[in-house]
Amino acid sequence: MFSRIAFNSLKQTTRGASKTTGHNALLGLSVATAIGSGAGLYYLDKNAAHANMEADGLHPADHPFPQKNFLGTFDHASIRRGFQVFKEVCSACHSLDLIYWRNLVGVAYTEEEARDMAAEFEYKDGPNDTGDMFMRPGKLTDPIPAPYANEEAARAANAGALPPDLSLITKARHGGVDYIYSLLTGYCDPPAGVEVREGLNYNPYFPGGAIAMAQNIFDGVVEFEDGTPNTASQIAKDVVTFLNWAAEPELDDRKKIGVKALLIFSTLTAIALWAKRNRWQTLKTRKIVFNPPKNWNKPTPPKN
Repeated sequence: MFSRIAFNSLKQTTRGASKTTGHNALLGLSVATAIGSGAGLYYLDKNAAHANMEADGLHPADHPFPQKNFLGTFDHASIRRGFQVFKEVCSACHSLDLIYWRNLVGVAYTEEEARDMAAEFEYKDGPNDTGDMFMRPGKLTDPIPAPYANEEAARAANAGALPPDLSLITKARHGGVDYIYSLLTGYCDPPAGVEVREGLNYNPYFPGGAIAMAQNIFDGVVEFEDGTPNTASQIAKDVVTFLNWAAEPELDDRKKIGVKALLIFSTLTAIALWAKRNRWQTLKTRKIVFNPPKNWNKPTPPKN
């Protein structure tokens, strides 16, 4: 009898252990499959190769811009040089509608420098006392001037193509700063068998491969004030840094606030854990025991 009970008990224990082991193995396999699938999808996204690659554009490489790092910030000397590139090269076709002269103060220029640059342009203002509009020198509160008066004028000057506004261009394009940098430095001759119609230029990073914007970044196209070598890659890197700042001017402050928040919440978490372990320990481990008196008899229910 006792041997039968022992055998049944061992059988149930073995069966329970087998179920637990099988469940753990299934759970581990599911987790491994999910991780492997996620890694595979990430790899395919970063290294996509398919028949429609030309239509989507070549995927840009990952470039070491410092602001892309977790605690990285903008290179403000690069922002200053980048604005110089924008003003001397890009502003001939592209606008920067969301940036005002005052936004450059304390970031890349002093207040006096920004005021002097704004005064180089004239803005329509008014009306005056006689009801007429008039032209005046620019002020810090004015936006960066656009090259064209309206969209129709921009299309007429660029064979029907509309140069996009660059205020948010690094956030509006997949790949961000890496895509813009690769696009600016990626012009080349079309490969054999690829024809680009007149008025367009071949760039493998642009969807379709044919772009209306001609190559504008060359060695020596800009002379930097601080003596930085004016190679094409340096010029492209600086103007992309400036455009990234234009799209995210709060990035440096956001990261500073994030570090402060991490420090504060880490401290509060440590205090909460200490309070739980040392102040609530007596309550969490308290045991309530009822000890009836030795001469206490359970009352008998009354008889009906």
